[in-house]
Amino acid sequence: MIRFIAILLLASQTFLAQNTAQKLETATKNLLSSAPAYSANLSLYVVDENGNFIYEHNGNQGLSSASTQKIFTAAAALETLGKNYQYTTTTSYLGDISGGNLTGNLYIYSNGDPTLGSWRYESYKPENFKQKFIDALKQKGISKISGDLIIDDSYFDFQTVPGGWPWNDLGNYYGAGVWSVNWRENQFDISMNGKEMKGVNVDLPNVTWVNDVRAAGSSDQSLIYTAPYSDVAYINGTLPAKAITVSGATPNPPLTLGAEIAKWFQESGINFTGKVISTSMQRIKGEKMLNAPKNNIILEYKSPTLDKIVYWFLRKSVNLYGETFIKTLGKEKKNQGSFDAGVDFLKEFWKGKGINAAMINFADGSGLSPQNYVSARAEVQALLWSRKQPWFNEFFEGFPTQGNGMKMKSGTMKDTKSFAGYHTSKDGKKYVFAIIINNYQSSNLSDALYKVLNVLK
Repeated sequence: MIRFIAILLLASQTFLAQNTAQKLETATKNLLSSAPAYSANLSLYVVDENGNFIYEHNGNQGLSSASTQKIFTAAAALETLGKNYQYTTTTSYLGDISGGNLTGNLYIYSNGDPTLGSWRYESYKPENFKQKFIDALKQKGISKISGDLIIDDSYFDFQTVPGGWPWNDLGNYYGAGVWSVNWRENQFDISMNGKEMKGVNVDLPNVTWVNDVRAAGSSDQSLIYTAPYSDVAYINGTLPAKAITVSGATPNPPLTLGAEIAKWFQESGINFTGKVISTSMQRIKGEKMLNAPKNNIILEYKSPTLDKIVYWFLRKSVNLYGETFIKTLGKEKKNQGSFDAGVDFLKEFWKGKGINAAMINFADGSGLSPQNYVSARAEVQALLWSRKQPWFNEFFEGFPTQGNGMKMKSGTMKDTKSFAGYHTSKDGKKYVFAIIINNYQSSNLSDALYKVLNVLK
């Protein structure tokens, strides 16, 4: 009798899987026969919670995945660095302190904390860092600095954005580069009124603006063009004829932080008449780089733990975090704080988890580069592996709930959409899935893919 019941349950499960597969097949054919999909490519892969195959359409095909790429980076960072990993920013000095006067230089040094000055975390906002920084100086009795403020941004290599990022992304907030010393997520906000620039929330030292914005339309259709270390910024496109905030990528975050600290000195009654210098600018100018000393530490400022950073990385798709993780992995595992080293490690990591290397042609850690090519099957394999890890709850918590009510990571670029995640259907069946479509020429990409994924609901 028990054997009969077991056979019956197995037959029932097989029938349900076949029924689901048939529905997915129909929905996929309907999608690909639509006019916007005339020249589209689709990769779809669906399994149950145990990895048992249910359905695929070109599951092995590598496509540009956009931000679902982040699941590979997040999981590798949690496993390799640990969910309690923290970045550290230090304040130190070289010289002597006597009678309240620091005779020498003050240094800021970091190993790439992408959250320094972020607004996302309680107790880690810009004013929190400011307070701890000024308090540390006062505890040392420093009321005057007879030297320079040096931002040592030498921990990572000099390249701040991955190769292959589109030029029209670089200057916008989501295209911010990675420095060893980051500040306010390397983002600035412009107050605009129509085509008129009313002000910027932070200093952008030495930057000159060229403004070609036109007042038109009812939404933000502007683009900001800045480049790392550049002193020219350009904004064009259209903005509605009303007050609006537009966000861009800071061209030199270490100098922006330094300029802000100089203001803190003035507000706090600390006499500072020196220069604000970064080691990267010293390198550009061919000057000797003045690196932070290992001793004379005034303040060690820790970031939130990695699991908290991963939450926002996935929930709000913060590209800066992904590229920082890539450089950190490169530095920690290959002793090279570069994108190339980090991407190489990421490929090796997932190959070691059983994913065919041909299905994970990574170009960065965030998915912003259109040169990333991964398959839906590879994404599902990464999700299945992650599900078995002790940090899975923290990983899964970052997945947003999308417009169709399913909890999954999304990716979006021009004519490209992807989703990857986990879902429990109304009858209790647990699915792991990924879907990627390229060159689907419609403004309705999400709804088009929902019609396929809704089969799993």
